[in-house]
Amino acid sequence: MITWIRNGKVVDPVKETVEERDLIIEGGKIRHILPWGTFEGRSDDVETLDASGKLVLPGLVDMHTHLREPGYEYKETIASGSRAGAAGGFTALACMPNTDPPNDSRSVTEFILEQAERADLVQIYPIAAISVGQKGERLTEFGDLREAGAVGVSDDGQPVRNSELMRRAMEYARFHGLAIISHCEDLFLSEGGVMHEGEVSTRIGLPGIPAASEEVVVYREICLARLTGCPVHIAHVSTAESVSLIRRAKEAGLPVTAETAPHYFSLDHSAVIGYDTNAKVNPPLRTPMDVEAIREGLADGTIDVIATDHAPHSPLEKEVEFDKAAFGMIGLQTALPLTLALVKDGVLTLPQAIRKMTWNPAGILKIEAGRIAEGNKADLAIVDPDEEYILSGEDILSKSKNSPFVGRRMRGRVELTMVGGRVVWKRSLPDRWAGR
Repeated sequence: MITWIRNGKVVDPVKETVEERDLIIEGGKIRHILPWGTFEGRSDDVETLDASGKLVLPGLVDMHTHLREPGYEYKETIASGSRAGAAGGFTALACMPNTDPPNDSRSVTEFILEQAERADLVQIYPIAAISVGQKGERLTEFGDLREAGAVGVSDDGQPVRNSELMRRAMEYARFHGLAIISHCEDLFLSEGGVMHEGEVSTRIGLPGIPAASEEVVVYREICLARLTGCPVHIAHVSTAESVSLIRRAKEAGLPVTAETAPHYFSLDHSAVIGYDTNAKVNPPLRTPMDVEAIREGLADGTIDVIATDHAPHSPLEKEVEFDKAAFGMIGLQTALPLTLALVKDGVLTLPQAIRKMTWNPAGILKIEAGRIAEGNKADLAIVDPDEEYILSGEDILSKSKNSPFVGRRMRGRVELTMVGGRVVWKRSLPDRWAGR
């Protein structure tokens, strides 16, 4: 069977173009990319999908997702997270290791991939732990984890406090071809804090986390990248000085890449006023000046990737006093519309924005994804960029609903997501996702 996606505007994040093209998909791959209306095929063996007025994007790649399985299945599972990802236009999710037990061994990595195969929706790429038990004391077996299917290592959720251990981690990651992703936080500076340290925290009486708690570790990782020659990826950048440090590192030719999450360019610390625990994240929402610096860092290429840091929590962890609530918010179904808002605001062009959600993260993780091209796997999303709607809890397919964007107006909605030529999400279906 041939699938013909017709009359769509195909976004190429590499050539940075938006072109009126038809896609011909066969055998799970993109066989032809043709000008509108030039395909000739028999109607009895062609399934037609009309993308008139829609964007056709490469399947989005999230290099920073928490799927919670094993151990916290009441918050999220690989299956439920995959459904939420597909509904958000993602065809590849890299899941962080802070599960229970942590993904610090071959057996846990293999379990994650087995669960992903059972879910049979999007591609799942495990990120394994840097240290055993994420305790920061001794390194995991990087070679074994690589063989099992891990594409990167991180102690995300916990920083690697020991600089010597981080140096060795970089050296081993480089040898084994693994991406190394750093959670930059000085726990001595952030201890006891629940939001950004500043005017708002003082006014509402909550203990703060200073920007320096992130920045001092960002600087350490840059120094270690210089020492080891190993590429290092800085996770969830939130402060203006972090952006400045990374910019200078890149100007010096150091192998440093960085990501931010949509909430860091969409919200500032005033979102915490009213004690909304869904706005409690780590690193915390920062000042308007930091938000502007993040947007500038995206615009000038300092920040390479937009990742969700999708962090599901149940009401057990969120519907409590602010200081006791867990850090984190979900983001798989809000990342694309929030990023499209950057395009509307003129911060990024559409191809630049999509590159940060496709080609760039795929390149850092060294996975085959991120571009619509002849011969490539047919991983893509069809998106209505102009549809406006109020995000409701019923729209969210994650097991957890902890998002400060519920009830807010969004613009841009995924109509269909395809993985390997198979539709895994379609809004018109009764249950709203395709499954097997």
